[in-house]
Amino acid sequence: MKPIVCATAPAPATLETREIRAQLSPRRYTTLAAEIGAKINRLPLTEGAAFKQGQLLVQFDCVLQQAQLAKAEAALMAADTNWKGNQKLAQLNSVGQVELDVSRAETLKAQAEVAANRALLGKCQISAPFAGRIAEQKAREQQYVQPGQALMEILDDSTLELEFIIPSRWLGWVRNGAPFQVSIDETGKTYPAKVQRIGARVDPVSQSVKLTAVIDGRFGELVAGMSGKVLMAPPAK
Repeated sequence: MKPIVCATAPAPATLETREIRAQLSPRRYTTLAAEIGAKINRLPLTEGAAFKQGQLLVQFDCVLQQAQLAKAEAALMAADTNWKGNQKLAQLNSVGQVELDVSRAETLKAQAEVAANRALLGKCQISAPFAGRIAEQKAREQQYVQPGQALMEILDDSTLELEFIIPSRWLGWVRNGAPFQVSIDETGKTYPAKVQRIGARVDPVSQSVKLTAVIDGRFGELVAGMSGKVLMAPPAK
């Protein structure tokens, strides 16, 4: 009778022996949305285009808002004229205090209307909050949009970050600013990087911690969303 041989299952790969993967992500990104209901008059840049901070990204058709501001300014002029006239009459005791106070309140109300309409008119264009690129356009010229509707996604690709998980045991030698290499799949090249932030806590189950790093330098071929392998290993004992 042949002896029974029990096969030993291979030990599961630990985090220290597995390939560490990371994805490039922009440091800053956001979705620009409409703050007013209006028709888009102009989108000067196309998807993928680069822009500078403060550059115009969206221009709305605000003829109605401009007319409302002109109406509010005319109402302010009338209220101010009435109040000044009542002030002169008050010096001659020809108008009551209540009427004088009401005319002053009407002037303040008209001033508030002008300020509100100017603020509304200021939302008729959207400028870039930072320099970067248009990742995705969600609206088109001549399209009417509602308040809160997403118009485009933008990102700042001046600095590309990497997020990945390392074994918590590596905290004994990993430090902020520590250099390493990352091999990007899409380009087939290796790039320098350095640790920027170490996670605030260790996952007790997987005994791992999250690291955030940055690509050390500017490389035009790198784009947010690319991924690759982190070339980092503990020093030889």
